[in-house]
Amino acid sequence: MVRANTVSATADGLKAFVDAGYHGSMAWMAETLERRSAPKSLWADVKSIVVLSMNYGPETDPLEILEKPDQAALSVYARHRDYHDVIKGRLKTLAAKMVARARQGNEACDVKVFVDTAPVMEKPLAHRAGLGWQGKHTNLVSRDFGSWLFLGSIFTTLDLDHDTPETDHCGSCRNCMDACPTDAFPAPYRLDARRCISYLTIEHAGPIPHEFRKPMGNRIYGCDDCLAVCPWNKFAQQAREAKLAAPAQPESIALADFLALDDAAFRTRFSGSPVKRIGRNRFIRNCLIAAGNSQTVALIPQIRDLAQDRDNVVAEAADWALNELKETSS
Repeated sequence: MVRANTVSATADGLKAFVDAGYHGSMAWMAETLERRSAPKSLWADVKSIVVLSMNYGPETDPLEILEKPDQAALSVYARHRDYHDVIKGRLKTLAAKMVARARQGNEACDVKVFVDTAPVMEKPLAHRAGLGWQGKHTNLVSRDFGSWLFLGSIFTTLDLDHDTPETDHCGSCRNCMDACPTDAFPAPYRLDARRCISYLTIEHAGPIPHEFRKPMGNRIYGCDDCLAVCPWNKFAQQAREAKLAAPAQPESIALADFLALDDAAFRTRFSGSPVKRIGRNRFIRNCLIAAGNSQTVALIPQIRDLAQDRDNVVAEAADWALNELKETSS
């Protein structure tokens, strides 16, 4: 638990991130800077924030798929149902119990539930609530669950006791920084999103800059490298939440299967998945970059068809992939 008036110190780091342009095309980061900097700017009546985490630890090493270039690598969280839906339902249930208990004590209580869909700085809040610390990769690290945590929060008008912030336990380790394929960390605890494969494959809408195409490998949605190499993952546990324990997408999927998806098939395939939010065109763009890196010349007929796609970004990615595979076959 965190007192709402004690977390504004995170504003300086956020402003420096935006001022450096590290947010790339995520314009909402600058537009919501004030509200994101302090919870009371988002909701003036909030007094306390209950921060919760849910483990989504994978059953196997998520980096193994990178050794199979003809297969598509999806970030661990994208292999399951959309975590927003899973966690929000749990938080609403807990929030309702908080309100009911407060009423039993004749205490007024209002609540608001947030899961990564409002300008809330979940990771700094989670640190102050004692759930973990922000590692050098800027993600939350837990001594009990490693780097595999989803976060959510309940804002309330109740005045609750606060928890003690967790201590940083990264020490001299820089595994996460060294593992990044695109050198997205200009310094420890600082991320340049413009170089991050998660940003490039999910948030970035235009053509992928050429300097990042080879490093992307077969990563078509997100990237787990910096999370997966964290030494604290030795304490990580496999996800227990039923909707997260059983993958909605297989760990290994041939790129050829994804390249065949039209818009309708894409929407059906990824219904209820976080992948659906980027749309078919951006998804196929990512798959084409992976295809160009795959050295799988059998994909050329599919790629040639996509070079005629009505979406210019898809067509350009297909042309690039064709050139890469032609060099492989020559």
